[in-house]
Amino acid sequence: MDVLQEKGLTPLRVILGFSLVSTTIHYAHNAIRVADYPQLPGVSATVAGIVVAFGWVLFTTFGWLGYRAYVRKKYPRALAFLLVYSLAGMITLGHFLTGVPQIPGFFFATIFTDAAAGLALWVFLTWAWATLDRVTSRDQVSTQH
Repeated sequence: MDVLQEKGLTPLRVILGFSLVSTTIHYAHNAIRVADYPQLPGVSATVAGIVVAFGWVLFTTFGWLGYRAYVRKKYPRALAFLLVYSLAGMITLGHFLTGVPQIPGFFFATIFTDAAAGLALWVFLTWAWATLDRVTSRDQVSTQH
C-alpha cells in the first residue's frame, strides 16, 4: 500500500489547484498593474512586471514538476520541487515589506489566498515527509542476525 498516493494525491491536487488559481490571478494583476503596488527603489515598473511574470512561470514550472514526480512516486524529488513552488504563495507577503498595496479588495485578498495556499502546501509537505520517513524506516528493518 502506498500511503502517499492513497491518502495524499487528492489533497495535493486540491492545494495545487487552489494555488494555481490564486497565484495566476494575483501574479497577473501584479504584472499588469505593477504601478499599483509599492515599488522597490531603483527598479522600474516595466522590469518589475517582467520579473513578476517570469517568476510566476518559474514557480509554476516547479509545481508542475513536483506534481509529475509525485504521481510517478519519486517522492523526495517531488517534495523538493513542491517546496520551491510553495514560495510562489509565501513570497506574496513580501508586498508588505515596502508598504501596503493600494489595490482593489479582491486583488488585495489574493495576497492572503496565495499565502494560505503556500502554507497549506507546507503542511502537506510536512505530512508527506513524515509519512515517507516512517515508511522508509519500516522498510529498512534489518533481516541480518
